[in-house]
Amino acid sequence: MRQLFLQLSIFLSINLFAYTDSDFDGVVDSVDRCPNTPFSELVDISGCTTKSLISPHHYDIIVGASYSDSDYQTLNQTDTLSSTIQVDYYYKNFSLQASTSYFNTSGDEFSDNGFYDSYLGTSYQFKPLDSLTLRVGAGVLLPTYETSLNNNNTDYVGSLNLSYNLDDVSLFGGYSYTVINDDDVVLTDGVTTTEIVYEDSVAYSAGVGYYFTSTIYVSGSYNVSSSIYSGIEDIQTASVYGYYSIDRNWFSTLSYAKGISDSASKNYLSLRLGYFF
Repeated sequence: MRQLFLQLSIFLSINLFAYTDSDFDGVVDSVDRCPNTPFSELVDISGCTTKSLISPHHYDIIVGASYSDSDYQTLNQTDTLSSTIQVDYYYKNFSLQASTSYFNTSGDEFSDNGFYDSYLGTSYQFKPLDSLTLRVGAGVLLPTYETSLNNNNTDYVGSLNLSYNLDDVSLFGGYSYTVINDDDVVLTDGVTTTEIVYEDSVAYSAGVGYYFTSTIYVSGSYNVSSSIYSGIEDIQTASVYGYYSIDRNWFSTLSYAKGISDSASKNYLSLRLGYFF
């Protein structure tokens, strides 16, 4: 009996130590055709993924506030405060975006408030190389911005952005083209007459960023955009952007832009808080 028990113990020990499942998917390594399967995957009898337990559908909602000061439209200093809300939907490499903002502008001789144009858009991201990411986008600017300048039609936007990563450094650039459909308008005060002529707008930017940690990213960029008003010089700014991941759901961004051209706002500061789920 003692000998039988000893043989049985040795047999069980050999078989227990012989069974290994390194990725804990329930399939022994010796027949697992897909090793290192993530915990979030359901597998077949060969250990290969049949379904992910992590949904490919994700969303975020972002709220923010910004301040800008300028003196290019009127002779006096003008300050603008605005609040923004943005909602995004993500499915794998595809995304949808909707955003709108409300502003309040005040100066010694001028004040105004209301909604800026609202944006609805979509984009698709793909990686031709491991270190290179391209994103193509298209959207519409809905005329929720009411002014006396006939900003009354829907505009269309197309964009292309790319980024190239070198370890913790990222090089990026962007280009966008906006088709302006607003009607030209003639303004008169009884003495002088001014014609406002609209034209399509082109914008591009280039910059460099650095990942200090897995949760902190900072970048700087140079940005140029042509005005939608004919005869106005290009809008040029230099900007700094920071991203901080608070936890797996919450994140925040901080951005500052300095106007380089007379047509740009002198200073622009924005703080946003988002929730990803």
